[in-house]
Amino acid sequence: MIAQRAIWGLLAEFESPETLLVAARRVREAGYRRIDACVPFPVEGLTEALGFRRTGIPLLVLAGALSGAAGAYFMQWYAMGVWYPLNVGGRPLNSWPLFIPITFELAVLVGGLTAVLGMLALNRLPTPYHPLFNVPRFARATQDRFFLVINSRDARFDRGGTAELLRGLGAAEVSEVAR
Repeated sequence: MIAQRAIWGLLAEFESPETLLVAARRVREAGYRRIDACVPFPVEGLTEALGFRRTGIPLLVLAGALSGAAGAYFMQWYAMGVWYPLNVGGRPLNSWPLFIPITFELAVLVGGLTAVLGMLALNRLPTPYHPLFNVPRFARATQDRFFLVINSRDARFDRGGTAELLRGLGAAEVSEVAR
């Protein structure tokens, strides 16, 4: 008996976004959870069909913005009140209205940087290599083809059964993705 080589998953190619959407829903209903799609443009309803859930990026951005604002306010207060106190016109050393512009600017800056870095980290980017890049047909994912990917680590994954399911859902081509 010849042992089959381990694969990363299966890649199903669809010719239209409608067939991809129906296939994604059916695959999800069949119990698969480690699925993804690669499409040349946004497809309405695809994220729900794939079962994506909300990320924690809004909370990360809020934490980043609040820490940026707190850091900016503390930096200004410490510089004006402790390190180099100046009595200008009898104003208090902790003149909070004076600190608002820089506090706001750093809140926006740190919040924006947190959003970008959080998005990169949660999406595991940059990805210079991915097993899908080895499938020649995958080059059309940015042109006119729609792909549904099922990872082999899915609990329901069976090489033959999953491939037949994808063909039965109207896939024009089902390719094995090598590791």
